[in-house]
Amino acid sequence: MLHTPVTFNAVIRPQKHDNTITFVFYRGELLLRNTIMGLPEASELAALELAPERIHPLGLWEGRYYQAAWVDTPVLPGPEFAYHGLRALFGTLDEGFLGLAGRAFQLTEWARTHRYCGVCATAMSLIEGERCYQCPNCGHSAYPRISPAMMVLIRKGDQVLLAMHTNSPYKRYTALAGFVEAGESVEEAIHREVFEEVGLRVHNVQYFGSQSWPFPHSLMIAYTADYLDGEIRIDPSEIADARWFGPGDAWPDLPIKVSIAARLVDAHRPKP
Repeated sequence: MLHTPVTFNAVIRPQKHDNTITFVFYRGELLLRNTIMGLPEASELAALELAPERIHPLGLWEGRYYQAAWVDTPVLPGPEFAYHGLRALFGTLDEGFLGLAGRAFQLTEWARTHRYCGVCATAMSLIEGERCYQCPNCGHSAYPRISPAMMVLIRKGDQVLLAMHTNSPYKRYTALAGFVEAGESVEEAIHREVFEEVGLRVHNVQYFGSQSWPFPHSLMIAYTADYLDGEIRIDPSEIADARWFGPGDAWPDLPIKVSIAARLVDAHRPKP
């Protein structure tokens, strides 16, 4: 599953290290050496002329210091490099590395989108020792954005409800999901989303696990719940199809194992 490596230690203040590695992003894509899908060395990044204010400390991992940066144009340090979307790297690179890359992307996207104050349009300043931009004119503060989203697998006896989301880039059956709205708890969001999307009511809501999902700044919080009442009635703007899957059904294959959705479904998949 996509995760930050256990041995990773986050830092907020920039550090000087001989072994510095930089994640460089352009519009959500990561700069990698094509032959080995590896990050460029420090000496190779000189050609990019990265502005110091666009470089942010990330942390220490396996004896090396990692930082993150972003560029406005897809400039390359050499012909053997290219920018790659993180989703395209699922199943290709180590999940711990991808988790760290996702963390780096969320920080650079926060920095890129908060250069100016959202209240008065003044250039923002980074507060020393914090992940926070602050406006020197009006005092408005901006921390890295995190958007909580609930995910729920509904159980009905030996069956579970799986749905195909209308706007998902992957047309596969999976658990229901939706963003938490202002003023809601995650549990309240579950009851609302389940009723809105498939017309069912649930109870016995239980926490399953959580996962950072950097597309671009979500936190997926997964639960299970038991069916209470109602008949499936889909909202076509959100759900293309939804149905119950039991031991006698052909369950959907979820090849992207880095997601907590796959872990949630696989935990309830009938044993062969």
